[in-house]
Parts: sequence; structure tokens; C-alpha cells
Amino acid sequence: MSRLLIATTNPAKLAEYRRLLSDYKLEPVSLRDVGIEDEPDEVGATLAENALLKARYYFERAQLSTLADDGGLEVDALGGEPGVRSHRWLEGVNDDRALVDEVIGRMEKVEEGRRTARLRNALALVYRVGGEVRERVVEGTLEGVIPRKAYPVVPRGFPYRAVLFLPERGCYLAELNEEEQARLSQRRAAVERARPYLIEIAAAG
Repeated sequence: MSRLLIATTNPAKLAEYRRLLSDYKLEPVSLRDVGIEDEPDEVGATLAENALLKARYYFERAQLSTLADDGGLEVDALGGEPGVRSHRWLEGVNDDRALVDEVIGRMEKVEEGRRTARLRNALALVYRVGGEVRERVVEGTLEGVIPRKAYPVVPRGFPYRAVLFLPERGCYLAELNEEEQARLSQRRAAVERARPYLIEIAAAG
């Protein structure tokens, strides 16, 4: 079974990818499993650039097929912010609740029809087939709106799920259980688009 390095230090994200990849003939391994502790600077101007930057970085170090991603919340009324800066939006602050409060605060005076937003995920794969290194990038989104109040429970590692309301489901994304969140998530959409490449990695052995 082919090993696939999931290049994240977020345990919740790692667990979600392991669920999403369970139907593939792949063995997901973590950075800890391969003894890698360093990380690249995320200097890309887009989510896709950051995802590919990370995938290249870890592929070179581990010499394993590598999956890396970058994701974030895009709020239309905020000009697409926080976008690529979703995890670095508040300088010097790394706190899920603070990020949630910032979104709700900035959207306080925005009328109902202009509260559209989405979670976007860019997924990059770097892998070898024969003597050729291949790079593939796909994206997935989950559309919703920003409510007036955040969901009271902020999922650890996934703060923006507490501020994305899904009108078609009549609930916050954070209200759903882990299986439902994974089934609807922007990561699942990206994984589905990456299906031919994941099959290629599995076949490469």
C-alpha cells in the first residue's frame, strides 16, 4: 500500500483527511510519523501557491508522495478577507475565539443580502510516477453566509466553522457531527477533484 504524507500539524485536519482517504488504497502518514518538525514560510499570494509550496517542501524532505493544503474563509463583504491570511489574520494572535469574534464584529453592520461567504480549500499533491515528479493542485469550496452571532462552541482548529451558517441545512457548520462536516466540507470537494491523482499515487506503489 502506498504511503501518502499528510503535511499538517493540525491533528483535527489530519484526522479528517484520514477519514476522507479511507476508500483509497493509501496509507496516510503524519509529519510526526516521518520525523519532520520544521515547516516552510507560507509566503504565497494565494491558497493554491501556499499549498503547492508546502507539498514541495515536505516531498523533498520525506521523499514520499505528499498532500498539503491551505484553506480559509472568504467573506464577500470584506473583499474576500481573511482569505489566504485566515490563520494569520490577527497579527501576533493565535486564538480560535479571537478569529471568530473578529469576523462577527466586522460584519455587524452588513445587511442580510451581503453576508455571503465560503470556506475554500486548495489541495496540492506532489508525487513520483516512475522517474517523473508530478504536481497537481485542485480546489474545493463550501458556500454559506455569516450569521449575526457565532455558534457558541468553536471547534478546536476549525474556528470558521462557528461563523459559517448553511441556509440549505438551516444550521451552523459547527453544529454538525464530524462525519457530516467531513461529507459537506471543502476538503471533501477537493479530495473528490483529486481522485484521479490519488488513484495514480496508489497505483504507483
